[in-house]
Amino acid sequence: MIVPVIMAGGSGSRLWPVSRASYPKQFLSLNTEATLLQETVNRLAGLPLGESITICNEDHRFFVAEQLREIGSLGKIILEPFARNTAPAIALAAMLSDPDEVLLVLPADHVIKNEKAFREAVLLAVPLAHAGSMATFGVSPESPHQGYGYIEAGNPRGGGFDVVSFTEKPDEETAKHYLNTGNYYWNSGVFLFKASSYLNELRTYCPTIYAACKEAVKVIGHDMDFIRVDETAFGRCPSESIDYAVMEHTRHAVVVPLEAGWNDIGSWSSAWEVGEKDEFGNLSYGDVVLLNTSNSYVRGEGSLVATIGVQDCVVVATKDSVLVAGKNYSQDVKSLVKRLQEESRPESDHHKKVIRPWGKYEAIDNGDQYQVKRLTVKPGAKLSVQRHRHRAEHWVVVAGLAKVTNGNNTFLLHENESTFIPKGAVHSLENPGTLPLEVIEVQSGDYFGEDDIERFEDRYGRAK
Repeated sequence: MIVPVIMAGGSGSRLWPVSRASYPKQFLSLNTEATLLQETVNRLAGLPLGESITICNEDHRFFVAEQLREIGSLGKIILEPFARNTAPAIALAAMLSDPDEVLLVLPADHVIKNEKAFREAVLLAVPLAHAGSMATFGVSPESPHQGYGYIEAGNPRGGGFDVVSFTEKPDEETAKHYLNTGNYYWNSGVFLFKASSYLNELRTYCPTIYAACKEAVKVIGHDMDFIRVDETAFGRCPSESIDYAVMEHTRHAVVVPLEAGWNDIGSWSSAWEVGEKDEFGNLSYGDVVLLNTSNSYVRGEGSLVATIGVQDCVVVATKDSVLVAGKNYSQDVKSLVKRLQEESRPESDHHKKVIRPWGKYEAIDNGDQYQVKRLTVKPGAKLSVQRHRHRAEHWVVVAGLAKVTNGNNTFLLHENESTFIPKGAVHSLENPGTLPLEVIEVQSGDYFGEDDIERFEDRYGRAK
């Protein structure tokens, strides 16, 4: 059996303004109706699979659980107390697996067009993994791309080749040399090996990571759908990628060719490359009108986006931000996000739409003394029982049925009915119906931060 280990961390800042730290690209639908996380799981259908293991951080745990539940593949979800890169995350998965199980390590934010070819490559690597090899999957380079790592292939072994060397993001001249040589592959970031093989190599070449993770899994906690490890022990773990910690050192590395239309969607130009384009080479999404436009990526979310006389550009509009960039400059979006963060711009990390375990809310308007939101509560879901010291709230039901706790009173509100919640009143909102509940919330006060929420009860296990 193959155990999928899905790496669902990361911020995906190169796809700003759609992907942000609070809602990164692996949870977005970029090419199909399914999200990239869901596509990662769906393409495994037909392989001999064991129970999957998904690794994510605390902030994104409800995204992961809900999206996996939607496709009927919840599996185990391990929460990283802190971001420590891929080597420690994979170590946690390996330590919570049977030593002889074969782990298929998968980033949750890649696109693979030929899923059949992908599965065939995985099956080709399984005997190598059983024999003790550490398999990585290499993509034949199509250009001297400087944003990928390169793998030099040596002598044939099974369905792959011995790895001679790894090179991390070479300069342009070196990348051109690799392309012309013909025995180099792009590093896809997909790996296959036995749990015991990985842990043995990690203990040999990076004992500090091994020891910290070993200590962290001694105390396992189960919280709803999630597995928690010891926070203090994991906090002592260095941050390191699997490439640096293990793959560049092991003598058992093999590279298996992966010719399956792989793309890591590391920029808007990458998204343009893998999408279905019109006769003029444009890829558009949303309410878009293009005139004399060619070879461009144009995306609108929530409002009309129109272009005239644009070539080789990226135009992405969300409800609070607009990005216009030359397609050849799309790798620099990460630098733009860093600048926004340095200027403490909320748009760097947060959307107007925020996902919560009970549903979502969207910021509509705000001022010095007020804030307006649209809440959408899923059927059967409930916000925490809470109170605020610095703001009052007025709820107006615009669709569905609401069960409201307001102070000592609990009652139902129908469409076009409302209630006022004064400062300091204990309150809660629940959807007892079978249809989504939509509420307009008008907040008034002098402070609207999340730390003004004092929780008394919460069915989703969030901190009080």
